Amino acid sequence: MQPVDSATLKSTGKVLAVHLSYSSRAAQRGRVPANPSYFMKASSSLSLSGGTVERPAGTELLAFEGEVALVIGKPARRVSVEDAWSYVGAVTASNDLGVYDIKYADKGSNIRSKSGDGFTPVGPALIPADKVDPAALRVRTWVNGELVQDDTTEALIFPFAQIVADLSQLMTLEPGDMILTGTPAGSSVIVPGDVVEVEVDSPSTSLSSGRLVTTVTQGEVPFAEFGNTPKVTDKDREDAFGSAEAAGLAAKKPVLTEDLKAKLASVATATISAALRKRGLNNVSIDGLQPTKTDRKVIGTARTLRYVPNREDLFKSHGGGFNAQKRIIDDLNEGDVLVMEARGEKGAGTLGDILALRAHKRGAAGVITDGGVRDLTAVAGLDIPAFYASAHPAVLGRKHVPWDTDITVACGGTTVQPGDIIVADADGILVLPPSLAEEVADEAVEQERRDAFVFQMVQEGHKVDGLFPMNEDWVAKYHEWVAAGGGQ
Repeated sequence: MQPVDSATLKSTGKVLAVHLSYSSRAAQRGRVPANPSYFMKASSSLSLSGGTVERPAGTELLAFEGEVALVIGKPARRVSVEDAWSYVGAVTASNDLGVYDIKYADKGSNIRSKSGDGFTPVGPALIPADKVDPAALRVRTWVNGELVQDDTTEALIFPFAQIVADLSQLMTLEPGDMILTGTPAGSSVIVPGDVVEVEVDSPSTSLSSGRLVTTVTQGEVPFAEFGNTPKVTDKDREDAFGSAEAAGLAAKKPVLTEDLKAKLASVATATISAALRKRGLNNVSIDGLQPTKTDRKVIGTARTLRYVPNREDLFKSHGGGFNAQKRIIDDLNEGDVLVMEARGEKGAGTLGDILALRAHKRGAAGVITDGGVRDLTAVAGLDIPAFYASAHPAVLGRKHVPWDTDITVACGGTTVQPGDIIVADADGILVLPPSLAEEVADEAVEQERRDAFVFQMVQEGHKVDGLFPMNEDWVAKYHEWVAAGGGQ
């Protein structure tokens, strides 16, 4: 195999990089992009294996990102996805280094945070692209000998061919241009003295780039005051380390705690609805849907998916492969409720048994769609509750294009935002704004305790006049009943 040497670096024109492309990394970031997006790195940031990278003076958040680099083999302009891989000449290992302390300064362009000298090591060898399956490559990263990243291109959100074809729509990709294809989960902060190694290989063919080795050193020259100087926030630290916990920050407490979930589970949906109405929220029910499990109550946090009406050209570009529908289902977490906006269109399925099963295996609490469900008997037989408008045997391409995820959607006549709390059972589906959930739950629990007291008093023979609703005398008796352990 051909080595990556100084001549290789000199022949490199553009260095392009993908923001998010691996499912594991998207899960860390809490968002799954609908389409790939990019930034550029200066060609002067390229370096060879065995070199060093300087952590700039006054910074603390230099992070590594082990990646597969594509090296363009022949000019590519407006190439199709089907032909795009033939324009790639080779693949190799790369390390998309960046310093988060200065990321704020360029409003997302990453010009300075990602283009420092030595910030793009590549090599040490080129693997011929025509000798490997682009969907069966592996990328691994070690820091001081410890394996910290290990993923395969099977987990890509956007296949390499799509990335090449997409970039070629507006620019000619020239021989020698490099595309850094994104990093999987595991990227984190490195410090002076650390040694980072990245390897790309093809396990089925035993072809390998070899280990790309870079040592971190400490810079001595501070940033001058005539430009932006280093500055970090807790969000920068969280992004650089990969999580709040890894960054030593207190993790954000979930809104839907186990205690809140227990309160909501203990009361009737109608009682919650009444508490919401008292706060002026009348349009918070998802209407017109049927449950697959009439004996199950679903309580979870909303994740959202929007379908747009089918248009053949858009379905061709957005409906196939690892589309938005499959991406979000594969990104669901424990306790999530997937809410799908299908515009009330019943003429095609928006969920089938395979994806419902995958949602269940991911730990989702339920799936809600105001469209159709195919394989209804099989879906109903799964352990995950689903709510749907109708059954229909057709696949989604007949009426729908899966489009956006984790955005504000309309489902069953109401608006649902990611992070809303969903409470659903055979009586209906409610959407609770997170900011009101705790007080609504407390009020609902109190109201049902009062209702239990009234029921008991009527059962004992008391008349309802003055009891339902309670006058002052009955309220005093109610408090005595609670103090004595009533309603527990």
